Amino acid sequence: MSTSPLLEVRDLKVSFRTDDGLVEAVDGISYSLEQGRTLGIVGESGSGKTVSGLTLLGLTGSRRTEISGEALFEGTDLLALDEQHLRKVRGQGIAMIFQDPLSSLHPFYRVGAQIIEAIRAHQKVSKSAARARAIELLGMVGIPDPAGRVDAFPHEFSGGMRQRAMIAMALSNEPRLLIADEPTTALDVTVQAQILELLDRLQQQLGMAMIIITHDLGVVAETADQVAVMYGGRIIEQAESRELFDNPQHPYTWGLLRSVPRIDGGSGERLRPIPGRPPSLIGLPEGCAFAPRCLLAHDACLRAKPRLESAGSDGHTAACVVGPTHRAKAWHATQQDLDDSAIQTAAGVSK
Repeated sequence: MSTSPLLEVRDLKVSFRTDDGLVEAVDGISYSLEQGRTLGIVGESGSGKTVSGLTLLGLTGSRRTEISGEALFEGTDLLALDEQHLRKVRGQGIAMIFQDPLSSLHPFYRVGAQIIEAIRAHQKVSKSAARARAIELLGMVGIPDPAGRVDAFPHEFSGGMRQRAMIAMALSNEPRLLIADEPTTALDVTVQAQILELLDRLQQQLGMAMIIITHDLGVVAETADQVAVMYGGRIIEQAESRELFDNPQHPYTWGLLRSVPRIDGGSGERLRPIPGRPPSLIGLPEGCAFAPRCLLAHDACLRAKPRLESAGSDGHTAACVVGPTHRAKAWHATQQDLDDSAIQTAAGVSK
């Protein structure tokens, strides 16, 4: 039995030439994913999460796009494939659930017709057989009366049902890898839970790998086996899911965790948002992109981009100039809910 990962991304860089300058959307990310496992890619809007996923499917290429690195899917470099070969990979090898199902489903075509088209693009089956499969898929993802709803238009579905229809379409050719871009955005909490439960059930049933792209740490905690935290186009921390939540090593990850409401918190407890705003991806600073917002930043953080380095347990890496001893003290102080100046003092770091 082969131990090679299903997907291995190596030093992926994606830049867009614009009138305002070069947008460095993805700046040298690397990760691997094995069959049957789930990778959560988390970060704020503009961190490069979605672009990294779209690039795997060849959906960011144009004359104004610069792409380098490798993305090996079952040993084949996706970035080296021409459009004809990429079409064979899309849907059958790798499928994607896009962020907005309303805009991803064509409003002028019935939902079933769009699923049928996806099936027949990769399989030599009759229209009637593809229609039967579309009805089966709609039932599999929990849409009531699938035989009746197969001829409905997207606007006749609720938000949750549209998301389920998108999942049905993505799974129509039983891909080995499913990329889900913000699969629960704009859905109420109950429907979010249903969609995540559905994805988990279908993953176990089909044995596929998944990449969940999200800004929601709750989604990551619920679904992911391993987590990559992105900021400014780079992965700044990577670990197994339980390890990352139990022992986060990067100040940005701490900020994400501190900004989430706690179920055990008091009624008067205030959220602690990360100060400032994410950097522009045009003309990123020479040093750490997070330094202007970081409570532990010092002069060395402004001079060079930190690389991912081992952060304790197997496979846990973090890209931070501040040493592990100071970070450990800072995280301990953060757990005590101290203010920023007290955390800096506890860590032995002065601004």
